[in-house]
Amino acid sequence: MKIIAAVTHEAGAKFAIENVELQEPKTGEILVKVLASGICHTDVEGVEGHLPTAIPAVLGHEGAGEVVKVGPGVTEFQPGDRVGFSFAYCNACANCYAGRPASCLKFNQINFGGVLPDGTSRLSQNGRTLSMFFGQSSFAEYAVVAAQSAVKVPYDDVDLAVVAPMGCGIQTGAGTVLNALKPEFGSSIAVFGCGTVGMSAIMAARIAGCAKIIAVGGKDHTLALAKELGATHTINRKTCPDIAAEIKEITGGGANYSIDTSGNVNFVRAALHCLAPLGVEAVVGITPPMEIDMFGELMAEGKTLTGVIEGAAVPKVFIPQMIEYYRQGRFPVDRIMQFYDFEDINRAYEDSLSGKCIKAVVRMKK
Repeated sequence: MKIIAAVTHEAGAKFAIENVELQEPKTGEILVKVLASGICHTDVEGVEGHLPTAIPAVLGHEGAGEVVKVGPGVTEFQPGDRVGFSFAYCNACANCYAGRPASCLKFNQINFGGVLPDGTSRLSQNGRTLSMFFGQSSFAEYAVVAAQSAVKVPYDDVDLAVVAPMGCGIQTGAGTVLNALKPEFGSSIAVFGCGTVGMSAIMAARIAGCAKIIAVGGKDHTLALAKELGATHTINRKTCPDIAAEIKEITGGGANYSIDTSGNVNFVRAALHCLAPLGVEAVVGITPPMEIDMFGELMAEGKTLTGVIEGAAVPKVFIPQMIEYYRQGRFPVDRIMQFYDFEDINRAYEDSLSGKCIKAVVRMKK
């Protein structure tokens, strides 16, 4: 079928809204009318050509919409179902069998390799294959998605444009807190970065009952919003000469947990130094190579430094949990979102890149 999609033709180029061909869903897949898609930093990496995804491609990996058709063998969904979708996974390796799909042994291959889990793409243009992204390519009117990567949204009162970003960025931040770190009630946590992932982590830390939630960012207005969303303390990285020392002062000796969402080497180190003995730092940003004094910075105080992918989430379990928290008013993620028409995706992308908005979400016409 012919559809409209935002095609990335070369690294660094603007999205081109063009006609492309989308194949019918195969066994275990569903065809979805995409109604919204978030723009994530990983999409930026794809546009800039920093990922192994071959270009030309249709990016987008925080999609949501309505099921139009189901492929053979699909019993979980039917046409008309409202769904969000998340990352792809093979569902056949040891980690998938163990309930850890975010650590799928083929994660990079099927999310960044330009194909669906069966090794082929459903997208083409003028006879040329287009790479898919995260098993969905949601910067388009329609998407073919593996049913195992889709999550039913049972509530008609929940805007699918709010659900869409839960498939990656929001899931990463909230899941890192609730699924990976699992902070004890009354503990302390420092969150470096006040973008989508950081803000989601801050909201999740409030849900978890952390007594001290310290937001570290570089803009006064985002730090003010972080305070409204759950941070008990804020630190402006541009004016604070020693962030780790300030956090130790606030917590009376060091935070129990920290998260770096920035990928900045200096902040990864500060997030480690701000910890109390036995503290745990989770790194979720794409970070360049760096050196660590294994004894002085890590082992001597029994600290843990760990990487977390996609919030260590099982999307079919965790996305419904986030939706419930949102409906209860405990997880107001819509406050970090700004909505755009799909035709304005380039403006949405630029606003996201410049920091003019925290989470840009494009809406497609129904």
